[in-house]
Amino acid sequence: MWEKDINIHEVKEIRTRTSVFFGVGAIQKIHDIAKDIKSKGIDKVIVMSGKHAYKSTGAWDVVEAALKEYGIGYINFDQVTPNPNTHHVNDATKMAREFGAKAVISIGGGSPTDAGKSVAILLEYPDKEADDIYEFRFTPTKAAPVISINLTHGTGSETNRFAVVTNLEKNFKPAIAYDCIYPTYAIDDPQLMTKLSPKQTRYVSIDAVNHVVEAATSTVASPYSITLAKQVVELVAKYLPKAIANPEDLEARYFLCYAAMMGGVSFDNGLLHYTHALEHPLSAVKPDLSHGLGLAILLPAVVKTIYKDKAATLADILAPIVPGLKGDASEADKAADGVYAWLKSVDVPEKLEDMGFKAEDVDKLTDLVFTTPSLEGLINIGPSGNSREVVRKIYEDSLSK
Repeated sequence: MWEKDINIHEVKEIRTRTSVFFGVGAIQKIHDIAKDIKSKGIDKVIVMSGKHAYKSTGAWDVVEAALKEYGIGYINFDQVTPNPNTHHVNDATKMAREFGAKAVISIGGGSPTDAGKSVAILLEYPDKEADDIYEFRFTPTKAAPVISINLTHGTGSETNRFAVVTNLEKNFKPAIAYDCIYPTYAIDDPQLMTKLSPKQTRYVSIDAVNHVVEAATSTVASPYSITLAKQVVELVAKYLPKAIANPEDLEARYFLCYAAMMGGVSFDNGLLHYTHALEHPLSAVKPDLSHGLGLAILLPAVVKTIYKDKAATLADILAPIVPGLKGDASEADKAADGVYAWLKSVDVPEKLEDMGFKAEDVDKLTDLVFTTPSLEGLINIGPSGNSREVVRKIYEDSLSK
């Protein structure tokens, strides 16, 4: 009910480690941001984006006007794709260094923001490349300022310290987490998200649900990450069907965006475990696989695996999508089936076999979980242990309907 007292057209500043301008019309705050960074001596920036969304949403018109208003030079790297790779980061860094960029503005979903955070690190380390970051050859402690203009309600990357970039040659998709890459500013404007495709609308919100299921059940979960998780699942359950039915519904987009932002803060505190650790090899091997779809495929099997260890927490946070759970370890199948029923209700019924994976791929995928830099760290904080058997069983249970 509390949502009814919120004026979605009133832009709020929400302070995490990032200052987030949130609400319908928040894109106009880029003028204030441009004024601030110019006053701090930043007169050139690189803009990280994909090919189309940064323009088709209308975001670029406002950003470009603000940069021109304050005499900030810019260069645009518009080659970022879903599941960005180290080549994108290295190519963009070369452009940024040659141009003399002193900050990064990302416009898009998690991919431009993650790639932009990586470029921001490399601007401070001129002798390094993307592979040095993502194979953990050094520990960065500084980065150029990052401004994240978010165009999706899923990743939470606009307000946390994480980034993910793929090494195509090795099928590695590691995650990094450094304090120096918290964005200085972020903009979450729901009106920029109404043009998300029906599939992406579903996938990004499912990503937010996965973030909090993991953050609330990891071995480092806290009351804070669990409290945020409860609200995130409640909001996604309520507003995702509304956004699917009417993509232009600004209220639905507003609360989905808020859920995703909270999800980012939740896993900034409680971290992630099995679902993300096992999804990264999927989209590393098949870069065209949407991250959110890969997570959706794995989620029921993960819930089944961890329910015995976190029954009370899962019964509580999953209540909006799987009502009637009592928090008894014997409900694992019921919980997993309920999650899958919810996924089907929002038209995401796929399994690994639908994506071209077969039983004989499980060994390779399992190996990647344990050889990709950083992923074993996620497995180590999973509530059901860090064995290969746990990982294999999740993959096997996710293969077919």
